[in-house]
Amino acid sequence: MVVVRSEALADNPLGDPSHRPLYVYRPPGVAVGASGRARLPTIYMLQGFGGRIEEWLAPDSDGLTTVERVDSMFARGESAPAVIVFVDAWTSRGGSQFLNSTSTGRYLDYVCDEVVEFVDGRYPTLAAREHRGVSGKSSGGYGALALSMLRPDVFGALASHAGDALFESCYRPLFPAAARMLRDEFGGSWEAFEQRIDEPGFDWRECPVLFAAYGTACAYTPDPGRPGMALIPFDSLTGRPIEEVWERWLALDPVRMAAHHVEALAGLRRIYIDAGRHDEFFLDLGALALSVELGRLGIAHSLELFDGNHDGVDRRMPAAIAQLTHALRE
Repeated sequence: MVVVRSEALADNPLGDPSHRPLYVYRPPGVAVGASGRARLPTIYMLQGFGGRIEEWLAPDSDGLTTVERVDSMFARGESAPAVIVFVDAWTSRGGSQFLNSTSTGRYLDYVCDEVVEFVDGRYPTLAAREHRGVSGKSSGGYGALALSMLRPDVFGALASHAGDALFESCYRPLFPAAARMLRDEFGGSWEAFEQRIDEPGFDWRECPVLFAAYGTACAYTPDPGRPGMALIPFDSLTGRPIEEVWERWLALDPVRMAAHHVEALAGLRRIYIDAGRHDEFFLDLGALALSVELGRLGIAHSLELFDGNHDGVDRRMPAAIAQLTHALRE
């Protein structure tokens, strides 16, 4: 593990750490600062909402970690050699969606400017967008899509595993459940909820749906008058969308963003999308909707729906890395 000292995250409104851990995986035979060695493409790995970097080292139901699966993939010769970078973008609101937000901090700038520069300056990478990819699951899949569209100067390929997309399917169903939890657990008061999440010892598992709705709102619609807080896209009593706020969320939906970033998407060397057919958050529908939109725009990509749920994407990440590395080494 190495540590990035971030200027972009310094003085962030949540007081979250600006010194962030980073895991950098090098395939066998690649050493730090090996100036005489062949330079390699790089894949940046983004975690899901609420995830911490340590979870990449946690065993799954098969007893294997993601890093071990990646290591086995390289050992079997299924992928071209590459440097794999596991990024930390956790916040005390659960996540950042890898965007710049006045509520959480400048995480887009952190990843695209600081982490990339840090890695390219210390490891034998091919330091150009044509040789740099980004991959993620769930909110990390959203990050892979959003960063590739918003910063085409940085990334040249992407993989989105059940990435957040088609917001009316993946997010809007949360609103009535969150409104009900706000009513039953916090007396219908956002102020009471905000005070609770800032208390020491708060555990998001006390109110997971409400925490997820609020945390994503901090990324998509931060409250400009209250740093660290959010503008909520639904009525707290009924869960009914507040249209002017909800429209701002929809503007950040990858399905809708695609038409505004055709040149960036067309310039990618590989776009890989997958999701489980039984995804609990209907992100298979988001993947399908994104594929339809990309097809309409004439953007080359692949879509795979597999027999599984939201947790099943972890096992599929190494195979997608292999596809990205083959595209990025050319």
